[in-house]
Amino acid sequence: QVQLVESGGGSVQPGGSLRLSCAASGSIFSINAMGWYRQAPGKERELVATITRGRSTNYADSVKGRFTISRDNAKNTVSLQMNSLKPEDTAVYYCNADEIKPNSDYQIVEYEYWGQGTQVTVSS
Repeated sequence: QVQLVESGGGSVQPGGSLRLSCAASGSIFSINAMGWYRQAPGKERELVATITRGRSTNYADSVKGRFTISRDNAKNTVSLQMNSLKPEDTAVYYCNADEIKPNSDYQIVEYEYWGQGTQVTVSS
């Protein structure tokens, strides 16, 4: 099993910055894509940004130009630098990762993992 642990959430004023980090640990075979999702109160969880092992990135339109996702394949970590934060960025942010690996029957299976979430609050 793979565990994801996030850190770096907190409270900040509009226009401020925060950096989220996530570290994967446990029985890691080969992490493929990693990413960040968020869920605001009363809303569904939504994609923020993803990054492949080859470092191809994808961002939600609402964060393009303000957020930057990066990863360290050797350390199995992913980070999200968030600048020019807005009140609408307030949410619980979740780290996500997936693996494609053989199970005990030697069948190739995709596994998806989630962190416990970290709160980001943007308020004056």
